[in-house]
Amino acid sequence: MDAISYLFSTWVQPDLLALTAIGTFAGIYIGAIPGLSVTMAVSILISFTFSWDVNHALALMNGIFMGGVYGGSRTAILLNIPGAPAAIATALDGYPMAKKGEAGSAIGLSTVMSFIGGFVGIVVLAIAAPAISEFAIKFQPRDYMLIAVMGILLVSALSGESLAKGIFAGALGMLLGTVGLDPMTAEQRFTFDSVSLMNGISPIALMIGMFGVSEALLQLHHLKSEAIKQKIDRIIPMWSDVKKYLPLSMQTSAIGVIIGALPGTGGDIAALMAYDHAKRVTKNPEVPFGEGAKEGLIAPESANNAAVGGAYIPMLTLGIPGDAVTAIIIGALFIHGLNPGPLLLIEKPDMFWFTVGNLTLANFFMLIFGLTGIRLFTKIVECPKALLFPLILLLSVVGSYSINNAISDVWWMLGFGVFGYFMKLYGYQVGPVILGVILSRLMDDNWRRSIISEQGSVSGLVHGIVTSPLSLVLLLMIIFIVGTQTPWWKAAFDKKDSAAKAAKKEG
Repeated sequence: MDAISYLFSTWVQPDLLALTAIGTFAGIYIGAIPGLSVTMAVSILISFTFSWDVNHALALMNGIFMGGVYGGSRTAILLNIPGAPAAIATALDGYPMAKKGEAGSAIGLSTVMSFIGGFVGIVVLAIAAPAISEFAIKFQPRDYMLIAVMGILLVSALSGESLAKGIFAGALGMLLGTVGLDPMTAEQRFTFDSVSLMNGISPIALMIGMFGVSEALLQLHHLKSEAIKQKIDRIIPMWSDVKKYLPLSMQTSAIGVIIGALPGTGGDIAALMAYDHAKRVTKNPEVPFGEGAKEGLIAPESANNAAVGGAYIPMLTLGIPGDAVTAIIIGALFIHGLNPGPLLLIEKPDMFWFTVGNLTLANFFMLIFGLTGIRLFTKIVECPKALLFPLILLLSVVGSYSINNAISDVWWMLGFGVFGYFMKLYGYQVGPVILGVILSRLMDDNWRRSIISEQGSVSGLVHGIVTSPLSLVLLLMIIFIVGTQTPWWKAAFDKKDSAAKAAKKEG
């Protein structure tokens, strides 16, 4: 009991509370600006917090991490420019809601569901961290390769009306993701002897161009149309809505925790998988997906914040980072004389529980700050388009330049912006391109590792997949996903629905 009271008194120390609040507030607005990533902010902070007490440094970093993952949803909803890759799926239905004048409702709902997802991730971190970390460490390279394949199959959720166009866009993204030096042999791939291409194409610059610049160019066709007035009469969602969507939120939060706990994945993949799950389990949405479905907003926002708690699980229990941010936090812990890993829970259990409590406080601050300032934020959408589009282009230039302080990223961003404009003009979705870029490295690296571990034998790899229970389950899930996208599956379900409706009429 003394230990619990000590920890609680540590969590609520005024200086630690202030640092957590400042970090969360800063994270929300850093996450909302395209190109200014949470990873960048946390990495910069390490040099400032070197001489601090470890609790103070962690409080600030935890707050920025929790707030930053949520913050990307704001510009995704208002401007169709995801502040971070984890908010790509949020834009698919959040932006159509804003176009209908429901930006306030969309931000309020996404905030509450992000809070629920974050809380689920923290609870699982507190209760099941050792068990989940033992499960995550069993993943072999072939399992990560299969997860990447599953991710690519989510292209159907982002393809709009044409699956063929979605597959083309996803394949193009995977091709773009391979540009640069081969990670294992250091040979040049698709660089055409250009030095600037050796580092590859920045996924953030590509995302800003594909979403931000292309949308600004597309909206030039409607320059004279009046700005949509947003309804801000109710920001906090009604309890009936929260209760209605809570089961879906819990399901997608579970997806977020599991994906977040797998080293090398993160909230972006979790959000896309959650969005696909929502499309599969939601039989009759009030609004079709892609046109402002609340389910399409709730699923990714619950999952990407739940992935925060998931990412801390392998970091604290195994010393393995769950994503880029936790990799930096591990570095910070080493600087402060701590050794994240199996012995941390034995030697420094107070540090584990401090992290759990501090993340909980950051999650509450995220809810408070997320529900304030919405009226001011939504004024962005109501700006005259002649003022709004130059602002979008300015933010896009600043965001893409800030990634590597390189003018080449700005040119890439503008080039992909024009390319994305023509894609949208001819009915191609840009989401699958980003998905392909994100997953190409995960698939490429783990395919190579899998083959190397089997000494170049494809048959040995197949044998390993079918004889490993974990790999076999993932393979069966892939087969199921592919099967549900075939015309025969859809025809069978249409026939089943027609029979059910006929039986209902007779009854």
